[in-house]
Amino acid sequence: MEPLASKIRPTTLAEFVGQSHLVGKGKPIEVAIAKKHLFSFILWGPPGVGKTTLAKIYAKSLGADYHELSAVSANKDDIRAIVDAPPGLFGSKILFLDEIHRFNKAQQDFLLPYVESGKLTLIGATTENPSFEVISALLSRCQVFVLSELDEKEMKTIINRTGFKIPADTQDWLVAFAGGDARQAIALIENTKKLYGEMSIENFKKTLQSTHLRYDKKGEEHYNTISAFIKSMRASQPDAALYYLARMVEAGEDPKFIARRMVIFASEDIGLKDPKALLIADAVFRAVETIGYPEAGINLAHGVTYLSKAPKSKASYYAYLAAMEDAKKYGNLPIPMNIRNAPTKLMKDLGYGKGYKKYTEEDLLPEKLKGKKYFEEK
Repeated sequence: MEPLASKIRPTTLAEFVGQSHLVGKGKPIEVAIAKKHLFSFILWGPPGVGKTTLAKIYAKSLGADYHELSAVSANKDDIRAIVDAPPGLFGSKILFLDEIHRFNKAQQDFLLPYVESGKLTLIGATTENPSFEVISALLSRCQVFVLSELDEKEMKTIINRTGFKIPADTQDWLVAFAGGDARQAIALIENTKKLYGEMSIENFKKTLQSTHLRYDKKGEEHYNTISAFIKSMRASQPDAALYYLARMVEAGEDPKFIARRMVIFASEDIGLKDPKALLIADAVFRAVETIGYPEAGINLAHGVTYLSKAPKSKASYYAYLAAMEDAKKYGNLPIPMNIRNAPTKLMKDLGYGKGYKKYTEEDLLPEKLKGKKYFEEK
């Protein structure tokens, strides 16, 4: 029997739910499809937000041969087989590489010349920052698109597409449980229908208790658990965060992987509300590097409780994103002369550094951006 997720999977951009910043009218992927523009890109975002679906829609819309591999199990021979396979009607081959961050450097190096030569158009999907996980040579040949968690309205649109009668309060519970992950919501609906028939909060909870979820460090549950872990700290719920930490530790998750996510969390979600949070998270990372299991779990728990209880602010994170947007939009705007480096007499004669004051209230942004405010302390 065809899985529910497959039955309701969108096949056109018009049916796709979410990611309007990418698929809306005039947005990058919509424009690329309209103009039949074939290019390599990486989809970076949390689980269950449409990365695989979007890749399939793109390939189908361009009439290209679509090949799908998981970096968890794929090897060089799999890639070679795709390259050597006879081309289809249109001659273009798209390789969708799920969990591209699981490819090691040697595997990515092997893939690179095929992408460079155009023999393969690569679409990578990852839940990890590609800046850290994808080699620079390959990354430079791919556009990176960031996908967001689905919001409540988007989740309910997808839930209603299942065709099952689900009461409003039960939908609310399901949306909160799934946390923006449509795949998780659909799986719970499907399992509950098979086990109990009626869709209710009680039956959903019973399904969760009767469904054995195996933690696989290379599989979906790995990402579901780290997602729940981060969201619990974000919600300032140390008990929930400690529980998901314990599940990862018990499953033998790499403590450095957990600690690295905590370091990112300290800056992204806590920021200037508690600057010590970054120091704590960094100290945890260094401790687990030195100590290892089983005692490293104690260090992780120490850091988790601190980060969970700390006040939260994304002000500096949002400010950085806004500044990055302008940096990409405007390119290398001229830096004001008075704050330019002037290591030589010629540069000084040209006015570099002239009138510079260490402590000034003067707006030091480039002329085009003067008055722009990125950081808003809340």
